[in-house]
Amino acid sequence: MLTSSAAGPPIVDAGAPAGTDRRRARFVLVLVAALVLLALVVVASLLLGVRSVAPGQVWAALVPGAAGHDPANADQAVVLQLRVPRTVLGLLAGVALGCVGTVIQGVTRNPIADPGLLGITPGASLAVVAAVSFLGVTTPLGFVWFAFAGAALAAVVVFAIGRAQPVRLALVGAALTAFITPVIALLLLQDVQAFDQYRFWAVGSLAARGLDTVAALWPFLLAGVLLTALLAPRLTLLSMGDDVAAALGQDVRVTRGMAAASIVLLAGTATAFAGPIVLVGLVVPHAARRLVGSDYRRVTPVAAVLGPVMLLGADVVGRLVVPNAELEAGVVAAFVGAPVLIAVARGRSVAGV
Repeated sequence: MLTSSAAGPPIVDAGAPAGTDRRRARFVLVLVAALVLLALVVVASLLLGVRSVAPGQVWAALVPGAAGHDPANADQAVVLQLRVPRTVLGLLAGVALGCVGTVIQGVTRNPIADPGLLGITPGASLAVVAAVSFLGVTTPLGFVWFAFAGAALAAVVVFAIGRAQPVRLALVGAALTAFITPVIALLLLQDVQAFDQYRFWAVGSLAARGLDTVAALWPFLLAGVLLTALLAPRLTLLSMGDDVAAALGQDVRVTRGMAAASIVLLAGTATAFAGPIVLVGLVVPHAARRLVGSDYRRVTPVAAVLGPVMLLGADVVGRLVVPNAELEAGVVAAFVGAPVLIAVARGRSVAGV
């Protein structure tokens, strides 16, 4: 911007454009760094585990035309049958968790909001327990649809009663969780088989799930991610308050309706993929805002990349910390996320929610 001065030539006021350029450059740098980190975590997920597999064997397993490709080879079988499915699941579930946490915190303007706070994860858990107790479902693919339906139904109930008001949503979610938790406990106490099945699902894990789960649910994930991308500029305005957003021409009811649909799709898919993974949807949006600021057009893509980084990273660490055994990704993610939750509760969270 040019301004004239009686004492000399026009003065260039480049403060605002320069600031915008710096923010854009920082966003690009952070996104590229996150993608590189994601690539490294994916490679680690394919290489590392209870059984050591050489990089050459991983390459031979993944590329049919590579020298030494042999599906009957034990190392290559481990890569193809176990590590590839859990890596793909970790990628997709992480994207879903990163996006849904961003949307929930944006639409509720609550820095500690995640699918668990709104009762969505407990809803999925209740549906899985009911499926095992009353229908005898015992396979991961069988759990998928019940987990998705339970999460979706819980989200619909919360948004219908909460009327899209941030405080009401949190209160209704807490009330729904308080109601569901003892019902789950009652069912589990009466059915030993349901307890045995549920305890493995409820801890949150990428193991024992195949690509058939991905094939069943990827359209829901794609729809949720696309809807989140459309929501990003709307959430930026909404974070300034309903009145400001409305004054700038946004229909707040439409925004909250889009957010509700996105949350149903993403939370349901993530829970069906990996079980009730806790705190990833809380930690990732905070990390993204700290790195790129409070503009959701930048927060959303960064969170979508950092989500699988955290989830896959937790899965890899869980394979290595216990000798000759594995620690579930949900447990490791909780260890990472708990200190962040404490910091948020003490008022150290990033501004902009």
